[in-house]
Amino acid sequence: MKMKFEFWGETFEANMIIGALGGFIIAVASSLGGFGGGPFVVPLMTVIMGLPIYVVVGSSLLAIFFNTLMASSRYYFFGQTDVLLFIIMAIGAVAAGFIGPRIAKRLSPIWVKRIAAIGCTYLALKLLNVPFIP
Repeated sequence: MKMKFEFWGETFEANMIIGALGGFIIAVASSLGGFGGGPFVVPLMTVIMGLPIYVVVGSSLLAIFFNTLMASSRYYFFGQTDVLLFIIMAIGAVAAGFIGPRIAKRLSPIWVKRIAAIGCTYLALKLLNVPFIP
């Protein structure tokens, strides 16, 4: 079952069965492992579903928005939130959500994927406490 949609004057198709099945598997795995599924949703949508990165970024942000809103509100009510830092990061996230796709649309998709791969690799090495990573 394919869904067609238009974004910035271009028409795209996405296989909803693959998206739903992939999203379900990612959700189960991330909840079992205690990690966020975002790093897996983006490759699912770009590589497997064939959507361009500038569409995927906004879709991914929308998908995690409600989860982040609920988690942030819970932390706030428990008194574990630095409100100033939260406001600064929220402003940055909203601004990046508008600016990032416009930049990505002007770049070659392969370069956007390469930059994303470098960023993910850097974060993975930081999480693994690799000593040579600043």
